[in-house]
Amino acid sequence: ILTMMLSVTVGVSFGILAAWRTGGLVDRLLAAFSAFGYSVPVFVIGYFLIYFFAFRMHWLPVQGYVPIDGGLGPWFVHLILPTVALSLGYIAFIARVTRASMLEVLSEDYMRTAAAKGASSYAMLFHHALKNAGVPILTVIGISFAYLIGGVVLTETVFNIPGIGRLVVDAINNRDYPIIQSVLILTSGLYVLINLTVDLAYTLIDPRIRY
Repeated sequence: ILTMMLSVTVGVSFGILAAWRTGGLVDRLLAAFSAFGYSVPVFVIGYFLIYFFAFRMHWLPVQGYVPIDGGLGPWFVHLILPTVALSLGYIAFIARVTRASMLEVLSEDYMRTAAAKGASSYAMLFHHALKNAGVPILTVIGISFAYLIGGVVLTETVFNIPGIGRLVVDAINNRDYPIIQSVLILTSGLYVLINLTVDLAYTLIDPRIRY
């Protein structure tokens, strides 16, 4: 949940800003960041974050997990590196799609008409452009959950977190087939439910869509 919240918030924000200032510094930085996020595996990012923030700077713990009943501060601190490592790829993915969708909408005639009538930048971006570009962005967010399930396995292994990913790895090593089947059914059902929610959310963004 923290990973998707961070990915959606930062990715959509960067995509909107890059589309609004296309060709500028933010747009070029987003292009470089997207190439990095697409090409570097999540476990490599995880080890790099551990080396820099844990070994070199001594700001964050290396590995492990503290339950929330052990204190909100230690629980949050131990989740920073895994969340950031898992989120970078999704931030890049969502930001690029948001940028492309926003650029397509911003080039439409009604956006130029809104600008000619004196609409503010905030109204043009959020009331007009983002709403009309929302369907592709929602689709990407739904797809990202499928990649998230695969990335969790590697992230929890790198950071030694006792989650579903580690459970699957241990079950495979021990040939515990009931556990493997249960996790597959659970994650598949969750993925179907999330995509159903995304499909239903289309009607809130685009009134032309009806089921």
